[in-house]
Amino acid sequence: MKKILVWDAPVRIGHWLMAGGFALAWLTGEREAWRLVHVLAGGTVTAAALFRLVWGVAGSRHARFASFMRGPRQAFGYLKSLLRSAPTHYAGHNPAGAWAVVLLLLLALLSGASGWLTYQEIGGGWLEKAHEACTSAMLAVAAAHVLGVLASSLAHRENLVTAMFTGRKLGHSSEAISSPHWLAAAVLLIWTAAGAWWLAR
Repeated sequence: MKKILVWDAPVRIGHWLMAGGFALAWLTGEREAWRLVHVLAGGTVTAAALFRLVWGVAGSRHARFASFMRGPRQAFGYLKSLLRSAPTHYAGHNPAGAWAVVLLLLLALLSGASGWLTYQEIGGGWLEKAHEACTSAMLAVAAAHVLGVLASSLAHRENLVTAMFTGRKLGHSSEAISSPHWLAAAVLLIWTAAGAWWLAR
């Protein structure tokens, strides 16, 4: 195997928009003076997650859900193989990481929807509690995801954090994608900025 292009630009940029947006929203969630920043950060996460859903259908090979979603049995099997330090290598998402991606997207949308309704003073206290529950669950899944990335990086002797910056991972030439899709990345940035602004109005 050799270093090949696996993660296109929309996947990488969307990943960091969601990570950065969530961190900022979490830090500003309890501060009334930072309420607009909190809403803009949450809007960024929500808009990026919506784009990722579309890109998961229309995107490049390893971005598509159909290419990496596998059943719970395969996910648990991969986690067991990590404990034995003999995991199967995947050019794209491994089965456990795939479930983390889907859970994070789902929680991002639920958190964004409940947060926006709360911001509009719709739904009352129960919706605010639902928003807090979703964000707490998202934090837990994100923490598990980070631990999984570190464990996989050690097991495969491959820096997966760097790969999410460069887009390059170990794989066979036949598994490489042909383009980083910079035009789609530009659309993502415009969409996310517009979405965050609209949600914060």
